[in-house]
Amino acid sequence: MTVIGLTGGSGVGKGFVCQKFLNLGIPSIDTDKTARTVCEPGKPCLNELVSYFGDVILNPDGTLNRRKLAEIAFSDSEKHAALNKITHFHILSEVRLWLKQQEQNGCIAAIVDAPLLRESGFDKECDVIVAVIADRDIRIKRILARDGLTEEQALLRLSKQHEDVFYTENADHVIVNNGDAKLLDSQVGTVYNAINAYK
Repeated sequence: MTVIGLTGGSGVGKGFVCQKFLNLGIPSIDTDKTARTVCEPGKPCLNELVSYFGDVILNPDGTLNRRKLAEIAFSDSEKHAALNKITHFHILSEVRLWLKQQEQNGCIAAIVDAPLLRESGFDKECDVIVAVIADRDIRIKRILARDGLTEEQALLRLSKQHEDVFYTENADHVIVNNGDAKLLDSQVGTVYNAINAYK
């Protein structure tokens, strides 16, 4: 089975691209959603985060206060590194388990949708890397519509992310997702055909 790492910044439409691949029979796992799952109450990941950062990162009901955790972790490079080390381990464990299941189901390929593909080191476990990019103004519009942020908040988010070249320089394929449906279908088809060649 071909393992495809799909990456890119916020607002490029990675989820939409994954849906296009699913229509062709290639399933995907969203590591952002997996990150939420592994941090549910009672899960080892949350327990480790509490051990490191303290109970202050918990809501009164015992769930993770993501905003508080981010506030603490992003204020200190050492704490940020600790956050990534703890969460990446548990997220990637879930990803590997999911990939094993897809292989057992007879899938020819499976996608790992991961914004932090290179940072987590999982790019080394992928057979193919696909980078998704989009124009900045289009990304801002998508983020505003999706997350209900102000334009200032959206710009701040993008300012903390990598430039396109970070994603594209080590990618086997680049998909430009600016809203042109025909062009997107064509690009996805090209990648799909290339992936079939890996079988």
